[in-house]
Amino acid sequence: MNGKDTTRPFGPTGRHVAAVGQGSWKVEESAADAAAMSLRRGLDLGMTHIDTAEMYGDGAAEAVVAQAIEGRRDEVFLVSKVLPGHASKRGTLASCEKSLARLKTDRLDCYLLHWRGAHPLEETIAAFDRLVRDGKILSWGVSNFDVPDLDEVLSLAGAGHPACNQVLYHLQERAIEHAVLPWCRKHGTAVVAYTPFGQSTVPFDARTRQGRVLEEIAEAHDATARQVALQFLLRHPEVFVIPKASSIVHVAENAGAAALELSEAELAKIDAAFARGKPRRGLPMI
Repeated sequence: MNGKDTTRPFGPTGRHVAAVGQGSWKVEESAADAAAMSLRRGLDLGMTHIDTAEMYGDGAAEAVVAQAIEGRRDEVFLVSKVLPGHASKRGTLASCEKSLARLKTDRLDCYLLHWRGAHPLEETIAAFDRLVRDGKILSWGVSNFDVPDLDEVLSLAGAGHPACNQVLYHLQERAIEHAVLPWCRKHGTAVVAYTPFGQSTVPFDARTRQGRVLEEIAEAHDATARQVALQFLLRHPEVFVIPKASSIVHVAENAGAAALELSEAELAKIDAAFARGKPRRGLPMI
């Protein structure tokens, strides 16, 4: 570690949150004890931002997270999400109660609408406001929202909302840089990058042109290509990343990305190697 602050302000919440957090999508596919142990190791290493959702394993991921944070709840910035199909006012309130029960906690630090669905945003936001008043959530945000959706949230809820927008963002998928990221920067909304390594190993293969760029930069910092990839996303001060780790070794690797510092020249090399692409209709999501 080089003394670099590995936390940053999380949108309008007033909280400083770990820039490199921990995702839990498909975490229930591993043995629960091992998965919880990996998450706990992440907490030890400063990755105290944990993201989950009622959708993940139909609640099973939240149960693993509960095991991981037992006795350590106050260390954690805990995020979960309501499914669009449940996002009526009554449904959102009920989903939150179920998530709190599975997570064995009395509050969420942030609660998100997982993606835009058929229920009016007014109903979901009304539920979020009620949950804030009741102390069951401390802030709320959205996921997979494009600029028109964000504009609608802002018009309904006013300045300071949403607290965050969780979106697909990695070296091979930089679409949010065209409009979503600038919108969030302008309005003080945190951006949380899910699947920040993408779903292909090609960028991390040193036999490829892109892989060689990452590998050369990594070697100069005694780091790994994956750490470089995360730090490239984190060059934006409003961005957070929530990689999932499948082992204790990967947990340590992810945590090490937070303290890495890349030069402007190195960032420019990565930018050139991984084309941002042209703006296109619709926001990519998985």
